[in-house]
Amino acid sequence: MYKRYPLLYGFSDLEPYIDTHTLGLHYNKHQLGYLNKLHQLLEKNNYHDEYPIELLSYHISEFPKEDQEDILFNLGGVLNHNIYFKSISKNKIMPSPSFEEQLKKQFQSLENFKKIWKENALKVKGSGYTYLVIDRDKTLKVMNFLNQDCPYFYELIPLLCIDVWEHAYYINYENKRDLYIDNFLEIIDFSFANQMYEMFISKQTNNLSSN
Repeated sequence: MYKRYPLLYGFSDLEPYIDTHTLGLHYNKHQLGYLNKLHQLLEKNNYHDEYPIELLSYHISEFPKEDQEDILFNLGGVLNHNIYFKSISKNKIMPSPSFEEQLKKQFQSLENFKKIWKENALKVKGSGYTYLVIDRDKTLKVMNFLNQDCPYFYELIPLLCIDVWEHAYYINYENKRDLYIDNFLEIIDFSFANQMYEMFISKQTNNLSSN
């Protein structure tokens, strides 16, 4: 069955921005809980890894209607955490030249992108995530997704993600979500975003060349 992606850093590596206890709970309790519940639902329906986890939602109609909502909720819990954990590290990797150029083209500057990112993350009502995604038209968008809704469910390519469920920050920041977002930006890592952006652009270019 599906496995979690291993963290690329230790639980204490993001101190003082995210403490060891919170990161450990987030990875070993919250995400693992979603994964275990997803496995239970899939095993109940005799599912055997027919699709990559990122594409599972495209085949949700193959499951009984009474299980679809729970499958998507727990699937989103796994996928959203995957992207969140890949969006931060102690390494502070910056956007690649081509990706930074696109960010500046659409958001005027990297600092203005961060400003728009924070504004959106503060607008999430209740629990959810703020994402930077790219759509089929090569347009970068900052979007909010509530609860465990997920960009993959809408054929959007996720690049960056911040988790604004309270369990992601409350021990350190209590109700100061704005401070949590500021500190997230101190440990943001564009490695995954760079990789996904370059893969997407390369695929789009190859598709145009073959037509």
